[in-house]
Amino acid sequence: MAFAPGSKKTTGMKATASVAMSNYIEAGSIVAGAGGLSLWTEYLNLNDFSVGLLGAVSANALGAAIGALVGGHLCDKYGRKFIYTYDLLVYMLGMLLIVFSFNFPMLLIGYIIVGLAVGAGVPASWTYIAEEAPAEQRAKHTGAAQLAWSMGPVIALLLSVALAPMGLLGSRLIFAHLFVVAFITWYIRQGLSESKAWKEDKAKLQAGNEQERVSRQSIKEFFKHKANRSSLLILLGVYLFWNLTAGAMGFFMPYIYETVGGISADHANLLQAVLWIFTVLSSYFVFMKMGDKHNRRMLFAVSAVMGIVAWLLLTYINMSMPVLFAFVLLWGLAAGFGAQAFYGLWAGELFPTRYRARAQGIMFFFARLAVAVWSLIMPTLITKLGFATAGTIMIVFLLVSAVIGIAFAPNTQGKTLAQIERERYGELGAGTGFGGAGKDTVATAAGRPVNG
Repeated sequence: MAFAPGSKKTTGMKATASVAMSNYIEAGSIVAGAGGLSLWTEYLNLNDFSVGLLGAVSANALGAAIGALVGGHLCDKYGRKFIYTYDLLVYMLGMLLIVFSFNFPMLLIGYIIVGLAVGAGVPASWTYIAEEAPAEQRAKHTGAAQLAWSMGPVIALLLSVALAPMGLLGSRLIFAHLFVVAFITWYIRQGLSESKAWKEDKAKLQAGNEQERVSRQSIKEFFKHKANRSSLLILLGVYLFWNLTAGAMGFFMPYIYETVGGISADHANLLQAVLWIFTVLSSYFVFMKMGDKHNRRMLFAVSAVMGIVAWLLLTYINMSMPVLFAFVLLWGLAAGFGAQAFYGLWAGELFPTRYRARAQGIMFFFARLAVAVWSLIMPTLITKLGFATAGTIMIVFLLVSAVIGIAFAPNTQGKTLAQIERERYGELGAGTGFGGAGKDTVATAAGRPVNG
């Protein structure tokens, strides 16, 4: 890169891209961890409990959940740049432990550190992008995070196929590539400026008296506001239920392809890579290109229906290659402009600056905790009751997410964050994080329809 840390500012889409790489690193870590698990199990002679523990503390479950909870709080208290100064340094330490692991404690500690660092970075990335993006291009900028999230699995899966003959060394190299990506991203991020919205809000907070500062920063005060509670419930309804299906897919889909569909491990990884390539394409050509110009409720609805149809095919029709490819096409395209993309967009819009990252950390915590519990149950459910039962439950999760998202899609398109805050908390809330009139006199509830 053409600058030394601190010597040149990173702005515009370059800043967005550097922040969005948190999502590449998160998704890549999940796929790399899942893809190499059998190799590490054989190398270290791990029992079922040890394997389950690795999965539970990984970037796909509790590690990221706890990291998001802590990282969201630190991001609101010390600033967005604080997270970007340190989170990837912690991540790189965890990656080094994994790459050079020669025993289980070393591998476990590496997984824990990586999970915590990944979790801390994700709410910070969505928050920073929302605050720095132009109002008329917020979906485009937020979509960059979705695009990066989609690219992580593509690269990790293709590397898994290419490096499969190398065995465990191949797995170590996949983790090593994530270390390199993290270092380059951290280097670029040193040119980021602090979020203007956070600095302005912090200055106004400091201007108040001590009692007011403590009150406005307390999480108890956050939950007193009806608008915040409704936004949490709506966004958790959209994202948590969708993520129960998508999160389980991220870890178990190759296993399902192999055991239920009867295809080889290499073909399963290639099929999953193709799925993610479709997600990359729709993230860019649909969400980034259309999310600021077209009816968001309609885009969300189309994606939700495509995802449900994909799982209906997979669950109730024999898993032949045409059916598998139809599933990959439908789900892959739907995921690029669906629940996660809109969750990232709306979560950055619907909360006050003072609690924007913390609110996302809370939601991410519960979403990943739910995935961890469902992931523990799902393999046994498939074994005991069959895949059709598990698939039916997945479809129900998607239906719940779809109904909530379509019914309560917020009317935020083209508005500045200050406008959104003023509508939701009254005139006194604009730019202050809250407003005295904000508790129950919400001008625009989270469920107001898009485009009126």
